[in-house]
Amino acid sequence: MPDYKKKQMYFYLIVLSVCSTAGLQCWQTLFDNFSVNVVGLDGHHIGALQSVREIPGFLALLVTYVILIIKEHKLSALSIIILGAGLFATGFLPSFSGLILTTMIMSFGFHYFETTNKSLTLQYFDKLSSPLVLSAQRSYAAGASVVVGIIIFLIAPILSYKTMYIIFGSIIIVCGLWAITKNPSKKDIIPQKKKLILKKEYWLYYFLTFMAGARRQIFMAFAIFLLVKKFGFSVQDITLLFLLNNGINFFINPLIGKFIVKYGERKLLSMEYFFLILVFISYAYVDSRSLVAILYILDHMFFNFSTAINTYFQKIADPRDIASSAAVGFTINHIAAVILPVIGGLLWIVDYKIPFLVGAFFSLISLVFVQFIRTEKISA
Repeated sequence: MPDYKKKQMYFYLIVLSVCSTAGLQCWQTLFDNFSVNVVGLDGHHIGALQSVREIPGFLALLVTYVILIIKEHKLSALSIIILGAGLFATGFLPSFSGLILTTMIMSFGFHYFETTNKSLTLQYFDKLSSPLVLSAQRSYAAGASVVVGIIIFLIAPILSYKTMYIIFGSIIIVCGLWAITKNPSKKDIIPQKKKLILKKEYWLYYFLTFMAGARRQIFMAFAIFLLVKKFGFSVQDITLLFLLNNGINFFINPLIGKFIVKYGERKLLSMEYFFLILVFISYAYVDSRSLVAILYILDHMFFNFSTAINTYFQKIADPRDIASSAAVGFTINHIAAVILPVIGGLLWIVDYKIPFLVGAFFSLISLVFVQFIRTEKISA
């Protein structure tokens, strides 16, 4: 067993990553069908809800101050409990205002865990092993999402949305309660600066993080909505699609970590943004139900390549800046995320193609700027 897998923090973050991704997977799988078929929402409602969902990500910089009063690993566990609580409550409030509230709760849990998870991983694992750890987290999370997908596919025809939200929310809360009783931390790691840090030498990391957030929101807000609204995908169809996605990602993620170690971040991110240009343009013009499903799978697969942005930052950053910069990075990632879904929802009303063409443009800009990445090769 590699040394990094023997660390208590490895198993701890794997478990919580599984919970975080599984919770989001459940929310995403049910959300669009719940919104359209139960609550009766339209494109502008979806855009507004997606913007609300990203507000906690925009406020991730507050993590820097929260960890002044609670240890970072404890905040990770507490975040998972909050995520589960938001999911649990969703079925009880089947209205636009109810979804705003439960989405906000769920999102605070998800985004604060993701912030602390990235920070803890980059603090506890060296530059050679961190790509493998981050990829392992995503691989196990994808495997868990396969299980969630299978369960939803089997129970969706016989259980109400409310019951499904209660079941999955409860499981995640229990896992969070387990984690909050554990202490995987070590005293020999480099102490973190407990203040907000914004440095000009990190400008490329900030920019790539911002652009990744912008293009991701176009996918999150409108890709699944396109499948449901234009192509009539049912909750079982979406579940099957998620199942296939995560089955593929379970096997691909470990390869991504190895690719970063061997070839570096610039090559991987260049591949991502080049193919995303093609994917987004295709979203705008495809009329085939099968082809749009393939596009969605490819798009989802490329999400995993963003691991390289985090490992790039680890290579250029002062180790004392990791926790604060992780929080600042999440906030930068969500600046566009708070605004873009609302604007995209209005553009959708004009022509649904526009948000996807904007995504292609963002991917092109990212492809240009990623060429500025320069890192030294890390050897074992």
